[in-house]
Amino acid sequence: MLEIQEKHSTEGYEKLVEAHSDVVMLHITEALDRGEVIGFIAYSYEGEITVVYDLDSHGDLMLCDGLVRSVLFKSCLKGISKCEFRLDDENKLGQLIKLRFLTENSRIAENIDSFMNGCENCKHNNN
Repeated sequence: MLEIQEKHSTEGYEKLVEAHSDVVMLHITEALDRGEVIGFIAYSYEGEITVVYDLDSHGDLMLCDGLVRSVLFKSCLKGISKCEFRLDDENKLGQLIKLRFLTENSRIAENIDSFMNGCENCKHNNN
């Protein structure tokens, strides 16, 4: 069974922490399947914006969607309405565009609270 959980340490992510040593508090959320890590997302809350530094879903769009939505949801709960994706990998950015978290030539998702609520009535949409 898939679980998405925030990791309460950065153990195992030392290279990532080192690469982003300027980040005050790097958070890691992992996707687990039967206790085995199958993906992660690394991010921080920086004032009024959430910044995503890396994510790994092994190319699985649904897993990418779940990891990003978990971070956006937590951001909404904190009153944060913007998310910037500072990813170096064009393939990962491409996944975010396919999933409509980002538009072409943009690395910032704005109004994430309305984005998250936009799916509320999807099951009632006949289109």
